[in-house]
Amino acid sequence: MGGIILSATGYIQVRAYTSYAVIPLKDVAVTVTDTDGAAIAMRLTNRSGILDEPIAITVPDLSASQSPNTGIIPYSTVDLYARIENFEEIHIERLQIFADVITNQNLEFVPLSELPESWNQAEVFYTPAQNL
Repeated sequence: MGGIILSATGYIQVRAYTSYAVIPLKDVAVTVTDTDGAAIAMRLTNRSGILDEPIAITVPDLSASQSPNTGIIPYSTVDLYARIENFEEIHIERLQIFADVITNQNLEFVPLSELPESWNQAEVFYTPAQNL
């Protein structure tokens, strides 16, 4: 998170499902790490396919996003890994978290039975930096 003054909190909430958002997935293992790979949080989804409580992430103060050209990136980035047996694993790279905001991340899982040649692969999504 290099050189950024961190003094606020942002949150991540996930929604894990399959079959075009029709079937929620219980017990999806969700791991959030910093971009260097250090674990921040590990949680399981409930029967509704969401976390019981959003994951809190330390982020730059809200004032960092109120003026242009401050030289401070107004968000923190994390990586999110989600896995459940018999489904393709999901990786979200550089997920952006802002102060006082809940970042909702949908996780659409593909059953491995639909991808027999890809049983050990993960679907990776990369979030590019915003021009703020």
